[in-house]
Parts: sequence; structure tokens; C-alpha cells
Amino acid sequence: MPLVSARGLEKSVPHAGGRLFLLRRIDLDVEEGDFVSIMGPSGAGKTTLLNVLGLHDGDFAGTYALDGHAVDGLGRRERMNLQKRTIGFVFQSYHLLDDLTVAENLDLPLSYRGLPASERQALVADTLDRFGMVAKKDLYPPQLSGGQQQLVGVARAVIARPRLVLADEPTGNLHSDQAREVMELFARLNAAGTTIVQVTHSDENAGYGRRVVRLRDGWIQPQ
Repeated sequence: MPLVSARGLEKSVPHAGGRLFLLRRIDLDVEEGDFVSIMGPSGAGKTTLLNVLGLHDGDFAGTYALDGHAVDGLGRRERMNLQKRTIGFVFQSYHLLDDLTVAENLDLPLSYRGLPASERQALVADTLDRFGMVAKKDLYPPQLSGGQQQLVGVARAVIARPRLVLADEPTGNLHSDQAREVMELFARLNAAGTTIVQVTHSDENAGYGRRVVRLRDGWIQPQ
């Protein structure tokens, strides 16, 4: 069974007395261990699709199953619990808390899971070492470069070992060397078994993945 499976997925919003469709009849499977790049022009529906896949938006038509769970049949609390235990998010604008240190930013998603303090400390220490950030653990995000902040963002997304990482233009605010470092990190994570779906405008970034899904006007384009 695919980790992600959507059939006839549609998303629309009220518009001029009718409906404006942002996604149309999306059929998409993402297998465990896949690395998918979603590409297309601005307004194609890329981020909308990522928001639905990430369970941020439950207002859609069609069917969507995540890890065998029919998302369209779940209540809000059940969706949030499924999101917490299955998905890690990486954002273009980092979404770090400036008044928390690097270590504290990494600890935050673990605290939401109710893990004991000793287990959280061990996971934070392991992640800091894994990402080469031990020397920066007591720094605050404004003291880091953009690339370093995004590495913290990636580390935060995977610290709880999610099965699926969703990344929305993860290198959009970075220069080329920093972007390459982040994408090489994604490639290593994927090689270790993490499933990744990224939205990107970059052909170079898409080249790190295993396949490309192209959207236009809310429709998946034939390959």
C-alpha cells in the first residue's frame, strides 16, 4: 500500500458566485522511500496540494489515504494525531522561533508529543551531532546564516523520525551553495529511508529526487 494515495482529489473555493478549482481530479501515489518533486508555474496548485497532503487543509473532495488511513473520514483531532506521528514539515521561511535557541527549537516538536524530558534531550543531542550543529546549539536563529537556519528547520522536521517529509520551496531563500547543501541533506535522508515530497521551481533541486509530478492550473500533466 502506498504511503500516500489520492484519488479524484479536488480543492475549490468560493469565487464570483461559483467555485474556483485549485486542484482538479488529482490521482497520486507516493510509495514508501520515494522522493517526489512537485513542479509547475505559480498558481498551478503546488502548495495547495502540499497543504492537503500535509493535513493542514481537510476541506477537499475525493479520497486521500495516508499510511492506510482514510483522511477524508477522520475528524480534526484524528487528523492532527496522524499528522504528528507521520509527517515532518520544512518551510521556505524556516519558521524557527527567534527567542528559542537551536536546541530549544529542536526540542519543541518533541514536547508536543509528550515525550519524557530525558528522551527528548537524547534525541536533541543525537540530532545536533547528526547535523553537525553541536557548536551552535546555544545560538539563536538571528545569529545563524540563512543556510544554517534552514538546516535547523530540516533537523526539526526529522527529529521525531517521521515517515514523510513535506518541503515547500525549501531552498527558495538560499544562495546556490546553501541550497545545494540542503538538497544533499535531503538526498541522504531519502537514502536512509525517509519519504520526501518537495515543491520546487528548480530543475536542479528536482534532479535530487526520483520522479517529478508537474501541475498546471490544478491538473497533473501527462508525463
